Amino acid sequence: MGCCGDSDEDDPIPILTQHLNPLESSTDISAETTITISPMNSHFSALTCRDTLRLIFEKLPVADLSRACCVCRVWNSVASDGDIVKRAFMSPWKLKEVVGKPVSGNFWRDNGIWKFSISHKIIRGDTVASLAVKYSVQVMDIKRLNNMMSDHGIYSRERLLIPISNPELLVNGTCYIELDTYAKREVAVLYLEGEPDRKLRYLSNWATSDRGKRRVLDSLKRSMQVDDGTAQYYLSISNGDPRAAITQFSADIKWERQAGLG
Repeated sequence: MGCCGDSDEDDPIPILTQHLNPLESSTDISAETTITISPMNSHFSALTCRDTLRLIFEKLPVADLSRACCVCRVWNSVASDGDIVKRAFMSPWKLKEVVGKPVSGNFWRDNGIWKFSISHKIIRGDTVASLAVKYSVQVMDIKRLNNMMSDHGIYSRERLLIPISNPELLVNGTCYIELDTYAKREVAVLYLEGEPDRKLRYLSNWATSDRGKRRVLDSLKRSMQVDDGTAQYYLSISNGDPRAAITQFSADIKWERQAGLG
């Protein structure tokens, strides 16, 4: 569109707009009402074609996929596709594969380096300080990731999760999604020695099974004295962390009492 409302054949903008009333002619073009074609209306069918959307979304990072989910229902269904989200999660780190399905759907929404860790099987002589030196990380980072209050917590465990300081370790690697019972969080675990030990995987991944989920929910119901739906809600907003679910529930109850709602 040129200045003063004159049309310009080389200007691509008219392709993106459409007159609301194309049958009516008017000498005053500036007075005509136009709309912009977008996925929020029905004038641009290409933006609602699932095959086209897949081709576009497969090239987007995780953050942009999350934004695409908020545009409309069609975009949400395509951008939430498991294969697309998984590839976007893996792409920045050039991972070969991610094995397992997270308990919380929110797991895929952030693929920062802090979502990954190394599994270290504890042997005699290991200390938190020696492991920090071995993997070039901070002592406090190891303790924070493993939910440890003191260095002595290492002696009651069979393995520790080690934060990843060198992203190149993830290149062509395979990570296993696990809900660690000590760390109380879901992480994508890298095993430098190869595949995970079956015993350790069972201990760290027990809550991902249907039986494990049922036990967690039953425990929350007894602790919070609520129904099944309420327990599921607080567990979901706490990313599968039972302790955080109870803390959030207690905070909500306290607020209701202070507001005079309880």
